[in-house]
This record gives sequence, structure tokens and C-alpha cells, in this order.
Amino acid sequence: MAQAAQTGEKKTVLTTFTILSDMAQNVAGDRLNVVSITKPGAEIHGYQFTPSDLVNARGADLILNNGLNLERWFEKFTRQLGKIPSVTLTDSIVPVSISSDAYKGKPNPHAWMSPKNALIYVENIRKAFVKLDPAGVRTFNANAKKYSDQIRAVDAKLKTQLASLPKNQRALVTCEGAFSYLTRDYGLSEHYLWPVNAEEGQGTPRQIKSVIDVVRAEKIPAVFCESTVPTRGMAQVAREAGAKFGGVLYVDSLTDARGLVPTYLILLQKDTDTILKGLGSR
Repeated sequence: MAQAAQTGEKKTVLTTFTILSDMAQNVAGDRLNVVSITKPGAEIHGYQFTPSDLVNARGADLILNNGLNLERWFEKFTRQLGKIPSVTLTDSIVPVSISSDAYKGKPNPHAWMSPKNALIYVENIRKAFVKLDPAGVRTFNANAKKYSDQIRAVDAKLKTQLASLPKNQRALVTCEGAFSYLTRDYGLSEHYLWPVNAEEGQGTPRQIKSVIDVVRAEKIPAVFCESTVPTRGMAQVAREAGAKFGGVLYVDSLTDARGLVPTYLILLQKDTDTILKGLGSR
């Protein structure tokens, strides 16, 4: 965590979770200190911030958040911090609406799971950094362009890879409905136990039965769950529907540098590899 914004002359930027931190670091380069409030592997929707989080955050110069109702704790966090500017990185993104349960009609907050949306995140970061540190404009512009080119290259690769899935094996079944943007971009259908991570994180009997019925009816070969929630509910779906558990997908959080998904772009590729392996054959 940022131990005040007093490291040399660099300004300190906080982000609400690790994926935003990685994006921001790519744009900032060495000109800014970029720190995530939540740690690698954290469940970010209902994060319970600590007094030490508040202490460490005081003195920061800017906070970057996702918005779209993702960080339910963020308003309370910033209210206790005082006047630190914040920027919502999903501004200008057209959200996908959630289609079920109590969240029906509300925006799906996982907009970064579309690389095309990620380009908007990067542009919003670039503009925020130029405003924060005008002298760094050339650095921020150059870094944003380089990173955006990398995102476009990954987008093109994922599109080609996921297009290889047979027409009858293009259904992505997950614990949380966190893949609506990815499935939209790459022509997959989507099913899930719950739309947004809630406190229980297990799946109700009704939710589990509904997904079992879908997996059986559509003969979906594999189901998946996210890294930040328990897999028990989806393991039951796989067992009772005659599918295999295809593995863990990463959405809300990166791992540390030694883990499987230390960066956002690696996360996208790792998830795609897991999906292809699970759905490619029964």
C-alpha cells in the first residue's frame, strides 16, 4: 500500500483493484507511484477496507475506480479519506445490462473483460494523468499508445482463437456473470449461477438447478468458476449435469508476480486458454 505520497517527488495514484493498477502502471511508467488498495486475489465487490488502508491512502493525489456499481465500498472509503480527486474509468463505456435476479437492468460492472473497452480505460487513465502531472504528457501519451497497441494485438488473437470453437460448444458457464462483455465480443453465449458476487458466494439451490438444466439441455461440455469465489456450487453443477469442471477463470483480481496472471493481458490470454481447453472437446 502507498505509504503516503511522499516518495521522492512522484505523485501517488491509488486504484481500487489490481487490474486497474496494472493498466495505470503501463500508462504511468516511472513518473507516478501506482498502488492498488486491494491486494492480489482479493474479492473486490464487497471488500472490507481496514483502518490501515485509510491511513496508507491519506496523502494520495488521485484515486482511480471502475464504477458501474462494482466497488460497493468505494463511496464510504473516499468519504472517510477526505478530498482526494477520483476518476471513474468506465466513463464513456456503454454498459451491458444484467438480465436476471435482483440486479436485472443494472449495468454489468466487468467492462474491462472486453479489450475494446480496455482501450477506453487506457484513454481515461491517460487524460487523468495528464491533468495530474502535465509535465509528463509526452510520457503518458507514448505509454498509452504502446499499451493500446498491445491490447489491440491481444484482442485480435483472442478473436481468432475463440472463433475456432465449434458452433455447438460456444456456451460459457461460470459462477459469476462476469463474462458478458467477453462473450458479446467473441460470439459466445453465457450462463451463470449468480449475476454479481454477493456475500454468500455459493449459489442457491434454485440457481444451481437452473444451470444444471441448461448444461444438460445444451450438452455443454465444461463449466468454470472464478478465482475469487468458492467452486463448490459449480462443482455440483458439473457432477450432476455430466459435464467436467473446466478450471478457474480470472476476472476481478490479478495474482502476484509469481502467480499465473500477474498482468491484465496475461489474464485475458490465460482465461482464453482455459476456455478453449474446456470447451474444445467433451
